[in-house]
Amino acid sequence: EVQLVESGGGSVQAGGSLRLSCRASGVSDSTYSMGWFRRSPGKEREGVACIAGSGLTSFYSDSVKGRFTISRDNSNNTLYLQMNDLKPEDTAMYYCAADYPSVLCSKSERRYNAWGQGTQVTVSS
Repeated sequence: EVQLVESGGGSVQAGGSLRLSCRASGVSDSTYSMGWFRRSPGKEREGVACIAGSGLTSFYSDSVKGRFTISRDNSNNTLYLQMNDLKPEDTAMYYCAADYPSVLCSKSERRYNAWGQGTQVTVSS
């Protein structure tokens, strides 16, 4: 069973940057698909980005494309989300998720079978 722990959230002003991290544990194989999701108050959880197990393929939601970058370090079992040019509408609880043992990136939330506890990102105008 994959366990996930996020870190790196915080409060920034619009235009600022944050880097989220997600440390995975519980399985010896690290080459499974992972993703970042977020939930804003009053809204449903939405997919932000996903990355294949190899790290060679990634997808982004239109709302973050060009501003956010997902990456992974399989040697350290860590997933990252670099967030630049943050906007107030990016304010949300951010969750990392794993689609174990699939290696292909999936945009579907239902595919993911392990979730972190979330880290809060707040962007002020």
